Amino acid sequence: MRTWGPLTAVCLGTFMLLLDVTIAIVALPDMARALHASLGELQWVIDGYALALAALLLGAGAAADILGRRRVHVAGVVLFAVASLLCGLASGPGMLVAARALQGVGAAAMLATTLPLLGSVYQGRQRSAALGVWGAVSGGAAAVGPVLGGVLTEGPGWRWIFFVNLPVSVASVWLTLRVVPESRGPRGMTIDWAGTVAFACFAGATTYGVVRAGADGWTSAVPAGSFVLAALALVAFVLVERRVAHPLLDLSLLRKPAFVGVMAGALAFNGVAFGVLAYTSIWMQTVLGMSAVRGGLALLPLTGASVVVAILAGKLLHGVPAGLTIGGGLLLIGSGTFCQAVLDAGASWTALVPGLVLVGIGTGFVAPAIAGAALAAVPPERAGMAGGAVNTARQLGYALGVAVFGTVLTSRMQDTLSHDAAHTLAGGGAGALRGALSENTLRAAYAAGLNSASVAAGVTGVIAGALVLVLVRTPRAVTGRAGAPVEQQPTGAPRG
Repeated sequence: MRTWGPLTAVCLGTFMLLLDVTIAIVALPDMARALHASLGELQWVIDGYALALAALLLGAGAAADILGRRRVHVAGVVLFAVASLLCGLASGPGMLVAARALQGVGAAAMLATTLPLLGSVYQGRQRSAALGVWGAVSGGAAAVGPVLGGVLTEGPGWRWIFFVNLPVSVASVWLTLRVVPESRGPRGMTIDWAGTVAFACFAGATTYGVVRAGADGWTSAVPAGSFVLAALALVAFVLVERRVAHPLLDLSLLRKPAFVGVMAGALAFNGVAFGVLAYTSIWMQTVLGMSAVRGGLALLPLTGASVVVAILAGKLLHGVPAGLTIGGGLLLIGSGTFCQAVLDAGASWTALVPGLVLVGIGTGFVAPAIAGAALAAVPPERAGMAGGAVNTARQLGYALGVAVFGTVLTSRMQDTLSHDAAHTLAGGGAGALRGALSENTLRAAYAAGLNSASVAAGVTGVIAGALVLVLVRTPRAVTGRAGAPVEQQPTGAPRG
């Protein structure tokens, strides 16, 4: 490796932004108690970040190609740091959700420029090695998140899961300005602002409608209005992308079955694998009385299995078709979530271990292969667009998964408890209900809700896995060491 400086600078930012996807999961019960947050507000603590990241990722990449990738990356890190400080100082759930969304904006600028910056510095074998390290750091962030979140929450407090980003951000900015050269995309590029706004409205309105449906019902005015707005925004996005000179997404790619299959798999992947975990964490700490650290450690069967399998898959599965790797992995993830639907009033967290391991194994198969499969399904000149699209689909799928499975959970709990009691329990307020309801009733209600959410996730995973097996028939994903895609450049390749 010629120099480790640029790789270290980029990996610091990547580690932070991916860590913040999962680090908040085990802190949700403490946040709910400290800020008196409802389930819907807890959902937005997770979804506000993922939605902003997904909605702005492609637009941030286009802006970076014009303004300079290093400049946009550094601006993203600074914004991420400021938002992290605001998260830690939040005095109420509204401020926390807004600050999390601001974090997502910064994270979009960081993630959109990460791989193009590496591609501009490293070539040949050095690029493969750099992307291998980057892939390992990406996987490690997801694995460390719940455990580190538990340690910080139980130690100095949940606010420190955000404060810890500040010194890392300072180091990242200093190192990036010192060792990473500036780079830009081809001349003549333009930013598709209209497409960016239309897609953001579609993603936001859809997720908002699902979250409100859990509280108000699917046919109520607010959810119905949100879905109508989402449909109109989607139509606007399609019309814009068909006419703009440099679209965020070339719609002709959707005529390719393999690309459609990969996008469907990416959309389902993060949502199915991780969308129920926030509610699992609330169950462990609120209902079972586990500490934040124990709650984080209880998720290690998933994260540990995913890291081990990803490393082995990157080394041993180069000859296996991508459709089989991704489709089979999604079937394993779906089966794993089905296996978690075994809870009752007397269940402990160990009942989840077999399912968590299966989900981790499936994640280890899917994560290294899915970006490479997207690149293999499109012409080389669309590689950057394909890489950005698959990352966008993964984050949007996570946001929708948290919203949909949370709505399923509360709907099922309402069959056992009153409406208000169900939302109090799901939001982490079991202590307030214990005087009015028996311990067995509380446990049974939440277990039933989690079982329903897990079944919904399992069905989604199995359907997505089947679609991928049918549609994705590319020879294999092109990957480097640790399963990182060799030429994955979400924003560095021409879009026009």
